[in-house]
Amino acid sequence: MFKKEDFYFLKSFIPRRLQILIRQELVRRLLPHVKNVWPIYESSCKQPEGWNGWPEGKKFALVLTHDVETKAGLDKCDLLMDVEEREGFRSSFGFVAKDYEVPQALLEDIERRGFEKYIHGLHHDKNPFISKNVFIEQSVEINRYLEKWNSAGFRSPSMYHNLDLVHDLNIVYDASTFDTDPFEPQPDGMGTIFPFWVEKNNRQNGYVELPYTLPQDFLLFILMREQNIDIWKKKLDWIAEHGGMALVITHPDYINFDGTTPKYYEYPATYYVKLLQYLKEKYEKQYWNVLPKDIARFWVTTFSHEARHKTKKKHICMLVYSFYENDNRVMRYAETLARRGDRVDVVALGKEGTATYEQIRGVNVFRIQKRLVDEKGRFSYLMKLIKFFIKSAIFVTKEHPKNPYDLIHVHSVPDFEVFATLFSKLRGTKIILDIHDLVPEFYASKFKEQNESILFKALVAIEKASINFSDHVIISNHLWQKKLLSRSVNENKCSVILNYPDQSIFYKRTQNRNDGRFIMIYPGTFGWHQGIDVAVKAFAAIKDQAPNAEFHIYGRGQERQSIVNLIDELNLQNKVFVKDPVPLTQIAEIMANADLGIVPKRNDPFGGEAFSTKILEFMSLGVPVVVSATDIDKYYFNDAIVKFFKPDDVNDLAKCMLAMIRDKKLYNDLVANAFKFIENFTWEKKELGYLNLVDSLVRNDNINITQNK
Repeated sequence: MFKKEDFYFLKSFIPRRLQILIRQELVRRLLPHVKNVWPIYESSCKQPEGWNGWPEGKKFALVLTHDVETKAGLDKCDLLMDVEEREGFRSSFGFVAKDYEVPQALLEDIERRGFEKYIHGLHHDKNPFISKNVFIEQSVEINRYLEKWNSAGFRSPSMYHNLDLVHDLNIVYDASTFDTDPFEPQPDGMGTIFPFWVEKNNRQNGYVELPYTLPQDFLLFILMREQNIDIWKKKLDWIAEHGGMALVITHPDYINFDGTTPKYYEYPATYYVKLLQYLKEKYEKQYWNVLPKDIARFWVTTFSHEARHKTKKKHICMLVYSFYENDNRVMRYAETLARRGDRVDVVALGKEGTATYEQIRGVNVFRIQKRLVDEKGRFSYLMKLIKFFIKSAIFVTKEHPKNPYDLIHVHSVPDFEVFATLFSKLRGTKIILDIHDLVPEFYASKFKEQNESILFKALVAIEKASINFSDHVIISNHLWQKKLLSRSVNENKCSVILNYPDQSIFYKRTQNRNDGRFIMIYPGTFGWHQGIDVAVKAFAAIKDQAPNAEFHIYGRGQERQSIVNLIDELNLQNKVFVKDPVPLTQIAEIMANADLGIVPKRNDPFGGEAFSTKILEFMSLGVPVVVSATDIDKYYFNDAIVKFFKPDDVNDLAKCMLAMIRDKKLYNDLVANAFKFIENFTWEKKELGYLNLVDSLVRNDNINITQNK
């Protein structure tokens, strides 16, 4: 009898159509004998030890991948991305490095649109694990392509696998296995619907293994000739019920997009569309759709050897004089810690109508004081800070004896908030002071204070005392680090962590607006140093030359009424709109549907050195941005990725606005260049540094953490 092993030995000598006929027969014969382990293997739903669930409280994870086997499949990648964008999904494409030429434009387009790419071997018709020497030889070239394409993952052709040899690859994840699939040439399944950590060996570090858990499209629709997606739906429902990872492999090579009768090796694109629509309709907001690299990084921080065996679960408190749901920086820290199992309490401000306690994606949020961002006087501003200081000190002092805090992360402004942790610090709790803004410069900008004044010098003295009280200081950009090093802190006690965008919120998506308008947007606080008045005046100068343009401004702050008055004065009520701030997830959607971001800061001693994460957020969304050429922005960016204008120069900003409306090549170049630039400015690539800092402080290690530009 002709066996599966015989087929794969002779496969390269058999015509393609006959290959498929033979495999169809092999599947038909095997199917009755494997129904107890396929498509569902009941034992594979066991959760990992210490499992605390997926981020954001999602019911299950969803990972969409596409193996591109041939040049024909390569030519369909754009069509597949279009389908997924329309349905609101993102996926990853695996390319065979040496079987066909992958255009650089396609690689860049994949990144620009928020998708991912991985290496699907060097040649698709060869088993790279035929021998140890063969794979070691191939690994050198695979690693070269991993670096060249900036890829984090690998999947072997035909799902051949050897988890020990894969250590020779410079990867974050491998995806060459499955939970159960007896029809594969190497049919040994991993028996789990969860990712798992593969320990490092004596050659290389460990990596995350991502088994596929939904049957491949080729098996279902080409070999089994299924005429519907019932098996996909059955397995997906089972995975969702058990909270696992639904990872599917489809092949653009076999998808028929043109609506004609599919060839013998094709199936209708509607099958895949129906799967995506089923997900949206039945599991809306219940699945965590992420790229393989993102789920792998989540797994590294949660289940790697270092995470599981060197880090005990901690109780951590965050004190922040702001609204938690609007503070990307604080949310990112807190959710990262909660994802790996730490208990995180955030003590923050509240708005009218918000609950005093709420659990948000695993983080305990305590809102101890209401606030309107409307302070115009020094005394009223200071009184609110002192009131929060007293209330937060009482909160920490009462809560610490019940369940002692291992670490308290205090967010400034104000610096002196660290002293609210005195009770806990005396009992051994470690304290981080996170300086979002330099208080002396912030105060001088807010209240027009001179740097030589007695009050400014007093604030510098408070800054120095607060830093001395703390065990470690985080500063939000490199220019401010230099300033702090010169006056308040020594180098080994200070780290730089930028305010990176959260890629689960800020990612490229298709605009759902096609109304002919050109919408510019500013989202943020209404402070004088933000230069919003400059942007409004610049817009007034171009409104007649760009009749379809609008300027939308989201936020609150002490300058809001003056901006509203300026809009009335310039008769811009039907062109410039001031709107209330919205939660982070909502503003990301609004920003993504804009055409141009405006960041018009003044280049004063505070605004000129305050890093604006809005720029990185716009870049992540694929929206170009016009930026004031401040000291800090020239430090991090260049005119190939943002459109600079002279600070405070209304006419120059107006010219830049018009250029972005009229010059499509400039517009598209900035989008593409910025999207590539943002790869190295993401929290996913930096979060391990923060976790290591927390763990080192709690263990009382010597800390040596650097954040490069």
